[in-house]
Amino acid sequence: MALAEIIKLSHKYGSNPDFVLAGGGNTSFKDKEFLYIKGSGTTLATIEKEGFVKMNRAKLSAMFEREYSKDSAAREAEVLADMMAAREPSELAKRPSVETLLHNIINYTYIVHTHPAMANGLTCGKEGKKAAEKLFGNKVLWIDLCEPGFVLATKVKKALDAYKKANGTDADLILLQNHGIFVAGNSVKDVEAKTKYLFDTLEKNCKIKPDFSPVEVDKERAALLAPAIRMLLRDETSIVKFYTNKEVIADLKDKESFKVIASSYSPDHIVYCKAAPLYIKWNDNIEKMYQDIENGIVSFKAKWGVNPKIIAVQNLGYFAWGNNVKNANICGEVFMDAVKIGAYSKNFGGALFMTKHMIDFICNWEVESYRSKISLAAGAKARLDNKISIVTGSAQGFGKGIAEEMIKVGANIVIADVNFEGAKACSDELNSVYGAHRTFAVAGNVAVEEDVMNLVYSTVLEYGGLDIFINNAGVAWAGSLEEMPVGKFKLLTDINYTAYFLGAKYSSRIMKIQNRFDPEYMADIIQINSKSGLDGSKNNFAYAGSKFGGLGLTQSFAKELVGWNIKVNAICPGNYLDGPLWMDPEKGLFVQYFKAGKVPGAKSVADVRAFYMSKVPLNRGCFPLDVARAVFYIVEQTYETGQAVPVTGGQIMLK
Repeated sequence: MALAEIIKLSHKYGSNPDFVLAGGGNTSFKDKEFLYIKGSGTTLATIEKEGFVKMNRAKLSAMFEREYSKDSAAREAEVLADMMAAREPSELAKRPSVETLLHNIINYTYIVHTHPAMANGLTCGKEGKKAAEKLFGNKVLWIDLCEPGFVLATKVKKALDAYKKANGTDADLILLQNHGIFVAGNSVKDVEAKTKYLFDTLEKNCKIKPDFSPVEVDKERAALLAPAIRMLLRDETSIVKFYTNKEVIADLKDKESFKVIASSYSPDHIVYCKAAPLYIKWNDNIEKMYQDIENGIVSFKAKWGVNPKIIAVQNLGYFAWGNNVKNANICGEVFMDAVKIGAYSKNFGGALFMTKHMIDFICNWEVESYRSKISLAAGAKARLDNKISIVTGSAQGFGKGIAEEMIKVGANIVIADVNFEGAKACSDELNSVYGAHRTFAVAGNVAVEEDVMNLVYSTVLEYGGLDIFINNAGVAWAGSLEEMPVGKFKLLTDINYTAYFLGAKYSSRIMKIQNRFDPEYMADIIQINSKSGLDGSKNNFAYAGSKFGGLGLTQSFAKELVGWNIKVNAICPGNYLDGPLWMDPEKGLFVQYFKAGKVPGAKSVADVRAFYMSKVPLNRGCFPLDVARAVFYIVEQTYETGQAVPVTGGQIMLK
């Protein structure tokens, strides 16, 4: 029963971003013999009974009687070994939370430890301790900043003993300076009531709150800086996400304003965002900004021994870097938490960062290093590992199928379609299967320049660059010369031909910047053409003509862009006879071709389908997987550009 209760508490607070971020925080319950505590690598929002580690309380308590090494690194290694030895035999595959000793000595059944930004505005405020005494009196126990691990546990134990002696009761609300809060109780309702009291009091006394409302910034400038940052920080893979809002812009107004987020408030900020962000001053000359960013990264690494995880740009916003989407998003969200804390701290005397000694300690502490590795683990390398990709016309049909096959092998996909509802549904579906933020939807007409520019820039602000642009969106309208209206011909040409030009124009702009900062890096522009681009088509001249033109663009773009290591190729699929383009009962090509008399002697739509099946030596239509495999080949090979790759089941054979 008690385990079910702590799971309920864990889910309640763990799923609330006001309390927990990046899967942090921990919970526990205990009886006289055993402590059950959240294990490292688990997430409060989703933890179940298997996520808790069963610990022997007597062994944990005995650790306070032992004499440990005076050297901090050796001491923490010895403490960790003893803590691991306190696990019950059934738990040896698990690693308990770093705060296990704290949970054991707090004399209540249920404990919830979180890092809420509002509470940390108090614990990270210069006058936080004085304010806590004024607001809560002896209802809370304040613990001054000290080294985490055994030193903190020892300090808290002494403070708990002194509190009980002075007040005749055990402390149940503990505020750790530059860290977070512990709320303890003997029932779920007890913990919930105490948490509510704490936050109701803070809410009433926080007159200054962060303003995260949207703000207009120079989106193009941000989109042109992101790929430079991405390549300068790139490991084997690299994702950079851009963040901005009114609070961020206020903090980035100038170097003085930046001081509120210039260092680390808590261990979480160090673990996920490193010791400090890098600040870059605005310059109207983007070339100067490129140089400042490159020099800034070099200087930062010389000082801290690592690359920055956050690059903040004056009057623009900040870029969060990671070697995968999960990593970059966690980094960005944790730094946004620092922005919140900075705002709340203004209610309590202003920002109070961790000391340099503490920052250095956390940077080198094995326990936090382990937590970071578990949380940010990238998993096995995949075929299109973290490639940033756009697939136009991907709400359905070939586009959706190609997008799904690409995400299966590691790509991050932008689902771009004029039908935003369909694109959003597709994106949501893929994210639910393959992981949060692996795709996102963008609406737009590929034949409208502003829409294409927005598509590319939105992609870059979400992921940091662009590796693969797949021009898939297209329409096909059958009709003879006499029947085809000029308006319909022009619209088809805009979507099937002009849109390819626009996509290549704006995607190559980003790819050129990436090449500038990493000349060996290759990117790809791919047109999903058609077998009709290789062979004329009766009563289908508008479509075939646009596809023939697309191959001309492919060859020409390839020659123009090869100097930037941008490969440009086309894929010419056969007919996706089972897709919506063909099968739609009202507008599908089977219906269109039947009405247009394109298949002589056909007496039904079924006859039209049978006719097209008979033309394929491999006796089936083309599937999205067939096209996706051609995409994989094009991306992986490094010695072909300007080519048209047929995927027709033998229907079209090159001579």
